[in-house]
Amino acid sequence: MIATMPAQVVKRRGMSALNEQLKNGPVWVIANNTPKYVVLFADDFRRMRHEAFVNGVLESEAEYRAGLSTPTTVAEIMTAFDE
Repeated sequence: MIATMPAQVVKRRGMSALNEQLKNGPVWVIANNTPKYVVLFADDFRRMRHEAFVNGVLESEAEYRAGLSTPTTVAEIMTAFDE
C-alpha cells in the first residue's frame, strides 16, 4: 500500500516527515483531499524510468517481429509529417 501524507504535514514538518515514510516506498502528498504529488527517492525514479524505457523497447521489438510495424527511414517520417 502506498503511504499518504497531508500537504499541511509536509509544510509543517518538512522533509523529515517525508523521510520517515519514504523508508517504506513512495508517498502520495494530499492537498485539498486530492492526491497532488508523489515523492520518491531519486534512485527509485531513475530505476523506474529505465525500466519504462526498456519495456518500451521490448514492446516495439515484439510489435516489429509480429509484423505490426514496418521499417522506415527518417526521410519518410519527415515527409509524412509535412503532408
